[in-house]
Amino acid sequence: MIKRIQAWFKQKGTDHAPLELSSDNIPKHVAIIMDGNGRWAKKRGLPRIAGHHSGMKAVKRVTIAANDLGVKVLTMYAFSTENWKRPKEEVDFLMKLPQQFLAIELDELIANNVQVRMMGLRDDLPSHTIQALEEAIDKTKHNTGLILNFALNYGGQREIVESVRSIAQHVQAGKLKIEDIEEAVVQEHLMSSELPNPDLLIRTSGELRLSNFMLWQIAYSELWFTDVYWPEFNERHLKEAVAEYQRRSRRYGGLQ
Repeated sequence: MIKRIQAWFKQKGTDHAPLELSSDNIPKHVAIIMDGNGRWAKKRGLPRIAGHHSGMKAVKRVTIAANDLGVKVLTMYAFSTENWKRPKEEVDFLMKLPQQFLAIELDELIANNVQVRMMGLRDDLPSHTIQALEEAIDKTKHNTGLILNFALNYGGQREIVESVRSIAQHVQAGKLKIEDIEEAVVQEHLMSSELPNPDLLIRTSGELRLSNFMLWQIAYSELWFTDVYWPEFNERHLKEAVAEYQRRSRRYGGLQ
């Protein structure tokens, strides 16, 4: 009976039992596939863009929560190279979100010592989107706290292709020998080359796929899926993911 009651409260999102987290085993890099904005809105009879607007609020609270936990890097999958296939009205709204988010939240991010970065293909992005991000990147470049890394117009397969092209150019120019190409060389040519690979990957909304996100980098990441829609994701859910991460044994193909 007690177990059934506990399960019911957890399902309702009211299980507030304290989570015991070890400060010595906090994932350095957490990557999040922020999914479920549209379904969250549909469930409430709202347009999809309302879900994206609510999802923007979740970005702030999860960023602050991750920073408080001691996470060093938080990568948010904000817009994929495949998302251009969505209706123009929705795409246009999504392209305005970084500008809206940073106009409202940048001062608080600065106050929390957060450094903003972005990885993705910039050429196809509207000028107002790039301008907002570049301003945030410049204003936070000296911050030493959590790195908030937006994956915008990003695709894992495209990233690997671009890496291969860059390596090929180095070989062609005589700067690199073919026999010297190893995993570390590929890593150096990725968009995330200055960041550690994710220790923990979170996906919201109940979908169980990677959706072309950081395919090279998550080779040995711990994966955590939740049915919670992104607009509802909060500090408690983040702590649940970290608690599960701390219960696992990372062996990287070897033995403990």
